[in-house]
Amino acid sequence: MTATLRHLVLVLGDQLNSDASAFDDFDPAQDAVWMAEVREESTHVWSSKPRTVMFLAAMRHFALALRRLGRPLHYRWLDDPDNQGSLAGELRAAIARLQPQRLIMTAPGDWRVLQALRAVAAEADLPLELRDDRHFFSTVREFAAHAQSRGSLRLEYFYRELRQKHGVLMEPDGRRPLGGQWNFDAENREAFGAAGPGFLPARSQFPPDALTREVIALVQRQLPDHPGRLDSFAWPVTREQALQALGEFLSERLPLFGHYQDAMWPEEPWLYHSHLAAALNLKLLNPREVVAAAEAEYRAGRAPLACVEGFIRQILGWREYVRGVYWTQMPGYLEHNSLQAKQDLPAWYWTGETEMVCVSAALRQTLDHGYAHHIQRLMVTGLFSLLYGVAPAQIHAWYLAVYVDAVEWVELPNTLGMSQFIDGGLLASKPYIASGKYIQRMSSGSYCRRCPYDPAERLGERACPFTTLYWDFLIRHEALLAANPRMVMQVRNATRLSAEERAAIQQQAAALRQPKARAGTP
Repeated sequence: MTATLRHLVLVLGDQLNSDASAFDDFDPAQDAVWMAEVREESTHVWSSKPRTVMFLAAMRHFALALRRLGRPLHYRWLDDPDNQGSLAGELRAAIARLQPQRLIMTAPGDWRVLQALRAVAAEADLPLELRDDRHFFSTVREFAAHAQSRGSLRLEYFYRELRQKHGVLMEPDGRRPLGGQWNFDAENREAFGAAGPGFLPARSQFPPDALTREVIALVQRQLPDHPGRLDSFAWPVTREQALQALGEFLSERLPLFGHYQDAMWPEEPWLYHSHLAAALNLKLLNPREVVAAAEAEYRAGRAPLACVEGFIRQILGWREYVRGVYWTQMPGYLEHNSLQAKQDLPAWYWTGETEMVCVSAALRQTLDHGYAHHIQRLMVTGLFSLLYGVAPAQIHAWYLAVYVDAVEWVELPNTLGMSQFIDGGLLASKPYIASGKYIQRMSSGSYCRRCPYDPAERLGERACPFTTLYWDFLIRHEALLAANPRMVMQVRNATRLSAEERAAIQQQAAALRQPKARAGTP
């Protein structure tokens, strides 16, 4: 390396792809890479141990890969004595030490981080060059143009545009979808039945190597009071492991993924889901290769179109869509609170200690593995917090903290828009609300049979808290919901309740929000 450092290339913990735009024109004789593990990234929310280990282990393995590629690297470990504790502090120290002429990075996925690094660059009077993130199928500019042309945001239209543009699951003419329809929800989303799922393919597991074991020990020392367990940590933390996990999902679980993507069953956290979100979000996998591989399974006759389309829609559709919403709506998106939700998050979200069996199972699974599949997040933990009325900032911080795949660009819109409907319908066309009967149906009653609460009851000691709070939600937000065409039937059912029953529901819901006020509380 020459005495003068031309470019310092900044790489964040969710930018672990060696072909990123930040490396375009990288010259190891003139340039260097900067990475830093800092405490603030685990403490600005109470990051769980599995999530922190996922990021740090993947970062350290990527650092080894960069060195093998011959790219000079300046890497700060979390427990280095001189660690400044924040990305801003570490970058400031690196600039003072290395004196680069320019900072370069691929556009980050977190608004907070971007503002912090921009401020340091401005303070040092150094140019910070942001390059497009080629990891995604679309740019934020393309999403903004789509939104402007439509006048309102809806996933379905954006998804169709991307499928046509990229030729995914399309007929040879490039205009018509394979199978004659754009989605196959009607053929998917079955429950397992009373007998349960039967034989299930094993989860892809990657026992921690020496480097990951070092990270696990580090996190246990540095963040001992943080939630979560690490005795079952087996996530892919390298590109090679992520590719293996992809291959195993395609061959073992994709053929039944769509059918059971919304099904739940006790003590079965993995089911037919891909478990690839963390690898995608840290950029160990490229979504193009994942989508192409899934489509190839259909064209080879190894997976049905309904299952393949359902999986691809999560990546080509929803993942791209929420990123566009995040970056076109920040920084004000977190300030939304159209439902005036203000309750504190129940403390048992951090322990799983609640009598509601379905919620306890989802929470304990989350704390054990840093994982819960999408219907557990949307229609169990998310549904309860929506009906309960948890303050947006608190439920956002919880979701960002506990899952190994959580990065803010994807977590924030999913939580506040899809799950909590706090943005007033910007992201989703209706609030996803249901009584306990929905959970009973999608788990084939397996949770409810073990639970002290009855999903059919909305009043009394055995009333399911979901069911009580569902009716209370309809009553509290009746005027708002009545204006939504997709909520007409549910609101109409609420208006049929007598004044006495409405008052009793509201009284029981209020008691649920005061956990110590009644016996048998969740």
